[in-house]
Amino acid sequence: MPRTLVLTRHAKSDWGGAGLADHDRPLNPRGRAAAPRIGDWIAERARPEAALVSTARRAVETWEGLATALAPAPAVDFVPSLYHAAPETMLEVLRGASGNVVLMVGHNPGIASFAGWLLARPPEDAEFARYPTAATTIARFDIAEWTELRPGTGTLVDFTVPRRLAP
Repeated sequence: MPRTLVLTRHAKSDWGGAGLADHDRPLNPRGRAAAPRIGDWIAERARPEAALVSTARRAVETWEGLATALAPAPAVDFVPSLYHAAPETMLEVLRGASGNVVLMVGHNPGIASFAGWLLARPPEDAEFARYPTAATTIARFDIAEWTELRPGTGTLVDFTVPRRLAP
C-alpha cells in the first residue's frame, strides 16, 4: 500500500518580547487563523493517521489548529529533534513512524529542503521555493513501510499556502 506524507511548516509566529527564547515563540493572530484553514485543506485530501510535531511552541500551536479540522485528530508524537531539523534528521524520524498517512510539522529551512529532497519532481511554484509559513506539501510514495523511503521518490499530490485558501 502506498504511503502519504503531509509536510507543514509551522504557521506565522510572533517574534515575542525581549528574552523570549526562539523555542517558546507563539503563533501570531495570522498564524492562529491560518492553521485551521490548512487543516481543512489537508482533511479534504488526506486523513493523517499519525502526526510528528516539533516541540517548539509555534509548531505545537500549529498542530492544535490543524487538529481541529482533522477530528478525530490522529495520534501525535511531539519530537524534540524536529526543532530546526535538517532533512536527514526528518527522514530518520519519519522512518520510525507508523500509519500509511503521516503529517509532519516543522521549521524552515529544513522542512522546505526535505520536501524538495523527497520529490522526484518538485512543483514549479515560487511559493514552494520559498515555503512560507504554513506551506503544506502532500506527497505519495510507492513503499510498503516508511523504512523504505528514499529521497527523490515522491510524487507530488498537492501543495498550497494559506493565502491561496479562502478565509
